[in-house]
Amino acid sequence: MIEVKNLTKVYGDFVAVKDVSFKAESGSILGFLGPNGAGKTTTMRIITGFMPATAGTVLIDGLDIFSQSLEARRKIGYLPENPPLYPDMRVEAYLRFVAKLRGVPKAKVETALEHALEICGLTDMSHRICGQLSKGYRQRVGLAQALIHDPPVLVLDEPTIGLDPRQIHEIRTLIRNLSSDRTVVLSTHILPEVSQICDKVVIIADGHVVLQEYLKQLPVGTSLEEIFLKAITKERHEDGSTAEEKLEEVGAGHA
Repeated sequence: MIEVKNLTKVYGDFVAVKDVSFKAESGSILGFLGPNGAGKTTTMRIITGFMPATAGTVLIDGLDIFSQSLEARRKIGYLPENPPLYPDMRVEAYLRFVAKLRGVPKAKVETALEHALEICGLTDMSHRICGQLSKGYRQRVGLAQALIHDPPVLVLDEPTIGLDPRQIHEIRTLIRNLSSDRTVVLSTHILPEVSQICDKVVIIADGHVVLQEYLKQLPVGTSLEEIFLKAITKERHEDGSTAEEKLEEVGAGHA
């Protein structure tokens, strides 16, 4: 459903993203990991069509996000790190407005609104003003705006940052339920989040991919934290081995 090929983004002399490639299959949750400044948000913005790439391609259900931008973006729901809410609008009015922007047919707007409110647990909050909601509920409204047009692809950038443990659990459960018939890319630096809900992990460091693997295929007995730290330390170590080869050594040490 999502295929990223040789993606590169350059700002002047600074290369923010370097030759990044990965795939996310339909019905799966891909965890996109990396330390701060690794290039995660830049990659997410390129994938969703908010930012052009210097080189490379992104296919969304076979559509090129650059040359077929409008058609491709219709298939994407995007929740940036800071939900794009209008603080003076009521939840219901805001989501109705977003539905119209996303091209939901007029006859289907109310049905789409009711569905988004229900699936995100916002029915009782529909008449509340966005700016008066707790951070947890603002995140829910952010998810609802990403879902309002029923896209097959969801791209979520740090969806649980700043939430309390109960809110984190609720959002994780919601994301897991949403993935049953969608492709989800979850960008985060919270490793337990990935361990609990993701099917595949892609780790990026210094703008390039240092590891990508299905979680079920990671070495038995190793923690994701250990794997993450090994992968981001260096792409190549002093003995010339790659992060992937170091991962195999970690697994052998626990065998």
